[in-house]
Amino acid sequence: MVKSNERKLTIARSMAEALAQEMRIDPTVFVMGEDIGTLGGVYGNTRGLIEEFGPERVRDTPISETGFIGAAVGAAQDGMRPVVELMFVDFFGVCFDAIYNLMAKNIYFSGGHLKVPMVLMTSTGGGYSDGGQHSQCLYGTFAHLPGMKVVAPSNAYDAKGLMTAALRDDSPVVYMYHKGLQGMGWLGTEPGATVHVPEDSYTVEIGKAKVVREGRDVTIVSLGIGVHHALKAADTLAQQNVSAEVVDLRSLVPLDRDTIRASVAKTGRLIVVDEDYHSFGVSAEVIASVVEHDLSVLKAAPVRVAYPDVPIPYARVMEQFCLPSPAKIVAAWAQMAA
Repeated sequence: MVKSNERKLTIARSMAEALAQEMRIDPTVFVMGEDIGTLGGVYGNTRGLIEEFGPERVRDTPISETGFIGAAVGAAQDGMRPVVELMFVDFFGVCFDAIYNLMAKNIYFSGGHLKVPMVLMTSTGGGYSDGGQHSQCLYGTFAHLPGMKVVAPSNAYDAKGLMTAALRDDSPVVYMYHKGLQGMGWLGTEPGATVHVPEDSYTVEIGKAKVVREGRDVTIVSLGIGVHHALKAADTLAQQNVSAEVVDLRSLVPLDRDTIRASVAKTGRLIVVDEDYHSFGVSAEVIASVVEHDLSVLKAAPVRVAYPDVPIPYARVMEQFCLPSPAKIVAAWAQMAA
């Protein structure tokens, strides 16, 4: 039943609303990036901003990620609160010096005398045949490098609250949104990501995971679109009388290890779902957070459902074969329970 006061937004609309609300109350907030002005962003997350705030505060940039991310670092250190969009996270390779040697490190290098209050928002994820240079997640790459907070919402409510929190944070925040959750028709979208979003401004705490489904037999931990795969897998498992608990990380840095450990202590089993690469990533860190803390809580070895360590194929059938899915999560449970 739809509630009379329910106000459903896509993640793209909720991001744009959070930006607009902060821009109205804080004149130091401005946005830069490729196609974020008149077009409103390729993924819709800056739609309507240029009409309200004009080209001084919503700045279309040349195709020079190093240039505009470096400029944002300088602006942040000088008292502004810039938001910059890296259109695809895969493009980090052309501007990593500006991100990691400037944005992430300058608070430390200045002995805390400088703040770098900026948000780097970037799209992640595949599933729509865009090839290996436009389809990665790379969550682990950014989470691995100290100096940056990293968030990844799975739904519109969290997307707005995390964006507002990021805009108010005095540290650099990498805001990673999955293309398949944005609500853009041409990409397809996960219906579960479009949820009720309050019109008033609010924050979601960075560094706090959420148990989105209670269970007793196995904990499934994920982020972004993987949360929706986990919830669908939990529905399937319920038909087999298996009760799955689903944990949405929401933030990678800080990582809410306490919520993960508490859930696994209850269920005794752990499956981690991650569209990033299998090795050296978030899935391994989540598992390590449990086994390094108390190995005795585990009734079975943890299992990860992640992208194999191969460049992402362009061919749809090959890409779909590689991507995590609810069926793969159910198969992971069968492996664990055998």
